Amino acid sequence: MTILSELRKVRQCSQAAQMFKLLIRGNRRITLTEEGMLLRKRAQEIMELVDKTESELGNMNEVINGDIYIGSGETDAMRLIAKVVKKLQEEHPHIQYHLYSGNADDVMERLDKGLLDFGVIIGSASIQKYDYLSLPATDTWGLLMRKDSPLAALDSIRAKEPADIPLLCSRQALAGNELSGWLRDDSEKLNIVATYNLIYNAALMVEEGIGYALCLDKLVNTTSSSGLCFKPLEPRVEAHLNIDWKKYQVFSKAAEKFLEKMRQEI
Repeated sequence: MTILSELRKVRQCSQAAQMFKLLIRGNRRITLTEEGMLLRKRAQEIMELVDKTESELGNMNEVINGDIYIGSGETDAMRLIAKVVKKLQEEHPHIQYHLYSGNADDVMERLDKGLLDFGVIIGSASIQKYDYLSLPATDTWGLLMRKDSPLAALDSIRAKEPADIPLLCSRQALAGNELSGWLRDDSEKLNIVATYNLIYNAALMVEEGIGYALCLDKLVNTTSSSGLCFKPLEPRVEAHLNIDWKKYQVFSKAAEKFLEKMRQEI
């Protein structure tokens, strides 16, 4: 229905109202009849709708600003988020972004408390609690080691290899049994000398010869200038990633724009 036809109907209603007695004139005051009260109520509703529509139309042209809070585990998939942020920044330069790094438990706890708008989760999360988009990226599990270590000559690491070496393991991977399929029944035989939640400090311990870090790829510098290298597990073990948010979340305009851009880009 067009705007003109809507306005025409309003005019017809106004003309029809003239056929009814709307006022009762007394000696000292004027009161509304039932028809008059109904007309006044409808007129108030129309004016409220007009005000709301004017406000909404005005907001379409207003500058989008505000804050977006994004949490993530350590993953190279944050490059996807960064690319979306870059494109959104070009359209809405007044939005500010706040990043939080932590493991999946840390990120989900902050999501639950409303401290984050979005969380990039490695592995699966509760579909009862969260809505999500699957990211077109995976991370690969492997061993981070010194380039002069005995295993550095191998192209990949089989499950039998870690049984005899000192390991630094991700607490999330241990708690979530993310590598149980690869390790089969050998997980209890592992020589775990340390656990970690973020890889940076674990990588420093690897550099100092403490052990080998079981971790995801592309998180630590392993170029020619580094003394470290990464060897993938065999058979290959990949971690899938989602960007999650609380079900029934009421987003700010900035967060709505971010989610809209995410859907366009992936």
